[in-house]
Amino acid sequence: MKPGRIYLDNCVSTALAPEVWQAMQPYFSEQFWFPGSFVSTGESANASVQKFQSEIARTIGAKPEELHFTSGGTLANNLAIKGLAQAYAGAGRHIIVSVVDYPDLLTNAAYLEKQGFELSYLSADSEGFINLQELKSAIRKDTILFMTTAVNHVIGTIQPLEEISQILQAADHKIYFHVDAGQAYGKLELDMSKLGVDTMAISAHKIHGPQGIGALYQRNGTKLGQLIHGVKRIDNLQTGGLSLALMAGFAKAAELSFTDFSANTAKLRELSNYLLARLEEQIPYLELNGPRGAKRAPHNINVSIDYIEGEAITMMLDLQGITVATGSACASQGLKANYVLMAIGKNHVQSHGSMKFTLSRYTTREELDETVAALAAITQQLRERSPLYQAIKKEQ
Repeated sequence: MKPGRIYLDNCVSTALAPEVWQAMQPYFSEQFWFPGSFVSTGESANASVQKFQSEIARTIGAKPEELHFTSGGTLANNLAIKGLAQAYAGAGRHIIVSVVDYPDLLTNAAYLEKQGFELSYLSADSEGFINLQELKSAIRKDTILFMTTAVNHVIGTIQPLEEISQILQAADHKIYFHVDAGQAYGKLELDMSKLGVDTMAISAHKIHGPQGIGALYQRNGTKLGQLIHGVKRIDNLQTGGLSLALMAGFAKAAELSFTDFSANTAKLRELSNYLLARLEEQIPYLELNGPRGAKRAPHNINVSIDYIEGEAITMMLDLQGITVATGSACASQGLKANYVLMAIGKNHVQSHGSMKFTLSRYTTREELDETVAALAAITQQLRERSPLYQAIKKEQ
């Protein structure tokens, strides 16, 4: 990140915490060994892996053996979704997902459809909550899997995981429950002993940990088909080697995120509320996308600014040293209307005028003030060139 840059796109990736970098360094030099062998270096590496597993598992109320390291959240999602479908295809070939889910889930759904599975896609309301009545109605005798995104990656909606779990458990047969928690981990309490989730994907670089490391929670007794084959170093889910340095960084990032967890998340929510209030105060014709208050993730603010293009604002802010996003973090490279915003009833103009600000524990009020001031000036400048906006002003 450039010196002095204001970075408000933390749902994509976060800055590596200095304490994390310090925790990683010994595993690049003195303790660079691979786990898996019975000699002293291998045993030492094995012990380190188990330590890191225990530390991260503790943050989600899981047992150490239920946590598997992966190369990231995307691989964790793939291992879970394809693995569950493969393992339980004999019991049924029907899977349920929603139209507002993260691309990892939707692309896996599309793949499984091509493999002969039948998919049901649930709708969402105007705030991004999936339709629970549709979920109840969609369940069939051959339904084997429901998957969802704990926190929506575009508008920050927190899906009611406990209610969903109760619906699935009320079915007359086992329906497996997978959750992508990439945007939720470190921001919400996720207790596997209470939620009834069978598999869950998390990632380190969303919580100021290193890129290239994630984890998959797999409840004891839940089977997953084998997708990757090779040398077993740690377990059979992701064969081959994984960096101890990355694991150490993940464990340290988790420790930092969950020490004073309530205070950390309260600070994020306070900053988000402050940002939203300033935006609504300074910029006319601005609308919040998604819910307000406790039903929204504490780090996410997504707004639509009428009569201008979000892409233009994003580029102009970038030239001033401010990084934000327009549309979806993982689907904004093109100029298509954002699929989540369209699914919750926004039109093309509102979708193209959307701006997303995602904060971190390093974000300051001063940065938010500077961002709002720059955005207000850019908005006024662009609207002065907008024939539609000028026509609206004349009618008033």
